[in-house]
Amino acid sequence: MRRLAMSLALPLYLAALPAQADTSSDEQAWVNLTAMGSVSGNLVYFAEWQPRMGDGISRLDQMLLRGAVGWKLSSNVTLYQGYAHVVMPLEGRKDVNEERSFQQLSWTLGKPWGGELSSRTRLEQRWRSDGDDMSWRLREMLRYEKPLKPGSDAVNALVYSEAFVALNSTDWGAKGGFDQIRTFLGAELGLKGASTVELGYLNQIIDQRGGNTRVNHVASISLFLRH
Repeated sequence: MRRLAMSLALPLYLAALPAQADTSSDEQAWVNLTAMGSVSGNLVYFAEWQPRMGDGISRLDQMLLRGAVGWKLSSNVTLYQGYAHVVMPLEGRKDVNEERSFQQLSWTLGKPWGGELSSRTRLEQRWRSDGDDMSWRLREMLRYEKPLKPGSDAVNALVYSEAFVALNSTDWGAKGGFDQIRTFLGAELGLKGASTVELGYLNQIIDQRGGNTRVNHVASISLFLRH
């Protein structure tokens, strides 16, 4: 599965890969707990808690709290405004905090090949505690899921890829251009009601300072509580 995810991510990444770049890697575990649903009529919301363990799954690498309210423009399109708070613990130093405002367009594109194809476009405005500048970043995800048994959503095969592009550079280290790409392979399992859990492997390729590259191999579990 890891080889397949790398092969999906590599063509999108090669154009941005600098020559003779140093590459480092890490094994991580990410957990995502998301509550989502309708507030009233077309008004909807989601709220997320995401701890991410790094350094060989030995310590907390990031803690992300994110929420948004949205308006359903149609049965297939929803527009959100949200906010996220990210804590990045540093050993022996003060934690780095990041604040994000974001706008998101979620769109169900269709049902090709017996599955469902969807898009998520997110524009972020980012501030960090170790700098003064604001970063603009654009994220685009394409997601496809397909039932393993026709007519049943109990178990779906799931694949998605999300590309990140920084639109400007900042004094705290954001560099304009390609930022990272994430590729996921796994399964979506149906729970009681409309809730689901997603389990699988996520590959994250990050373009770092000085032309270096970081590759994270992530065991990913996401629980979505829908009402």
